[in-house]
Amino acid sequence: METTTTTISHPVTLTEEAVKAVKRIMADNKIEGAGLRIGVTGGGCAGFTYTMNFDNEVKSDDQTYETDGIKVIIDVKSALYLSGTTIDYTSGLTGGGFKFINPLAKGSCGCGSSFTT
Repeated sequence: METTTTTISHPVTLTEEAVKAVKRIMADNKIEGAGLRIGVTGGGCAGFTYTMNFDNEVKSDDQTYETDGIKVIIDVKSALYLSGTTIDYTSGLTGGGFKFINPLAKGSCGCGSSFTT
């Protein structure tokens, strides 16, 4: 059976700082050829949790696009919850991390790692 994927426009935007952080993580961990999988799963204190990891496999129901040399992979279900989201990376004295700015989220938990629609 042939696997096909859908190439989509940019439902999720990575800021310049997020792009730098992803590329730095890939270089530090010698990750080559993998895409950045962004998703949403049920759970967390507000109902849904964001996920990000590197993946070499693109499934038949995945949507893909490239931004600043990074292949982004999003499954169809997650794309519904992520449309219009911007991912930023911030750093500071107490640490750093990726921040999801999601216009579809009606609320989030105190730490910002989960949200509700």
